[in-house]
Amino acid sequence: MVTEEEWSGEVAKSKRFRLLSPIIALGAFALIFVPAMMAGTAIASGFNGYLVSVGLIMALMLPLAFGLVVLGERRQRLTDEKVRRLNDELSEAIAAADREAVIRDSQVQRQRFESRLANALDMAEGEPEVIDVIERSFGAVLPDAPVELLLADNSHAHLVRMAAVGPDGEPPSCGVDSPDRCPAARRAQIQVFSDSDDLDACPKLRNRPQGRLSALCVPVSIMGRTVGVIHATGEPQAAVEDDRVDDLATLAKLAGARIGLLRVMAETQLQASTDTLTGLLNRRAFSEQIGTIPPHQHPVAVAMADLDHFKVLNDTYGHETGDRALRLFARVLHDSLRSSDIVSRYGGEEFAIAFPECSAIDATRALNTVRAQLDAAITVGGLPKFTVSFGITDAEPGEELNAVLRRADDALLLAKRQGRDRVVLHEAGGSPGPADEQRDLAQMLDGQLSGADHT
Repeated sequence: MVTEEEWSGEVAKSKRFRLLSPIIALGAFALIFVPAMMAGTAIASGFNGYLVSVGLIMALMLPLAFGLVVLGERRQRLTDEKVRRLNDELSEAIAAADREAVIRDSQVQRQRFESRLANALDMAEGEPEVIDVIERSFGAVLPDAPVELLLADNSHAHLVRMAAVGPDGEPPSCGVDSPDRCPAARRAQIQVFSDSDDLDACPKLRNRPQGRLSALCVPVSIMGRTVGVIHATGEPQAAVEDDRVDDLATLAKLAGARIGLLRVMAETQLQASTDTLTGLLNRRAFSEQIGTIPPHQHPVAVAMADLDHFKVLNDTYGHETGDRALRLFARVLHDSLRSSDIVSRYGGEEFAIAFPECSAIDATRALNTVRAQLDAAITVGGLPKFTVSFGITDAEPGEELNAVLRRADDALLLAKRQGRDRVVLHEAGGSPGPADEQRDLAQMLDGQLSGADHT
């Protein structure tokens, strides 16, 4: 590398040489002029003496001139070499600057993509919105290639296509059905296959309808565990730019992190709103969901249920049997009632149920069906016989939940006093008690059919 100091020294030497050359030539001419003239006149006289003197001067000056010319050429070669090296270094520096500019531009584009992707994923409130961001990202990163996202299901045993895009509307259709059978997911490394017919190509790439192809597989991790893959295909030997591979790796990283966060939040919210033993809503979640019932879904019936003689069941058969009884009753409620009904374990052996768009009379029929289904489930489950008492009432529009639950609880207490294993209706504005005999008779006759319609 030619330094600035070396170049300045070379320029100074060339300048000194240009200044000294004529001085040396003139000095040498002055030194030899007189001796040459004297020698010429000594050798010959007249005009011939001048010719001899000139010849002597030329003979003496010629080697000096030749030497100065040689030194000048050598100095010029050195200067030219320095100039050539400077040109080479300048060209290399320009090329390096161009390469760095390209790299910087690429980095800026990747950083911009990562920033925009992170912002889009952060605004996504659920997995469907995250999947939409992923699909739009596929179109931005590989607009001319079919790309898909495969993620494991809850069992982590099967891969499910969550997102897919393609120029012709057709996804790559990877045949891998499990994370353990995907080389990219199993190795947790990006896999590039230039030709499906290559010896070391993924076996799942062979025998596809589109024939030979290339593939790029980027693993997706959630909470440190590889649970899926981004799979893209192309023409055989088609090369994917490193920037595009990096963008897909960024997408896999950020999308996996966002999905993982959403799942943790959903699981935490589920744990906070459900009873761990029965899987039903807890008291707080029940109150919150009751408050979200829109006015057009009124009337709303609210029931309280309590397992009869539960303490005796626990003391006689043990708490494990008591827990099994609670879980069995919860399962019967879940299977017998509508999906729109709100069922909760309100505390201990007590349960609260809300029936949107259902009157208390119609809900009574459904609860009688629950009683019948519970008796059959106990027999099948091999549990000791137990029964359940219910109190039910209609919720008035705008009425506070505590007031509704107090009426339902009053009806439940009456059901206990009347012998348990029954449904007691508390009409709003009245006192708890069984309805008139005609309504009881109608409920007894059509309880099963009406309960089946309710479910």
